[in-house]
Amino acid sequence: MQDRPTQVELLEAVREFLETEILPRLEGDRIRFRTRVAMNALTILAREAELEEAIVREEYRELSALLGYESEPNLGYGDLRKALVRLNGELASRIRAGDKRPAIVEFLRRTAERKLAVASPAYLERNR
Repeated sequence: MQDRPTQVELLEAVREFLETEILPRLEGDRIRFRTRVAMNALTILAREAELEEAIVREEYRELSALLGYESEPNLGYGDLRKALVRLNGELASRIRAGDKRPAIVEFLRRTAERKLAVASPAYLERNR
């Protein structure tokens, strides 16, 4: 792992290069659109690199409590992601079986907001 530049700094540098050096020189709506899509993807990746672990840990803590389990705060990140996948599968099974508690609906709302905070924070702010 390098100290500098960070993943976020690298992603932001590539995005800035595309925006300032490449995009102004492009002709044609399709290639300009696709370049903007690539720039947006880089922005999402930078936010994900910055926020993902904290978001995953928060979701894991909340979902463990919701399902009646004690969370394991010392899980490594890889194991944490695997545990979260398992817990989400259990939640889906409970929902399919008819569990519609308000706490589940609220958890799903918060989860969607966390995902939007990474994918499209401007959309999230406009629609709160």
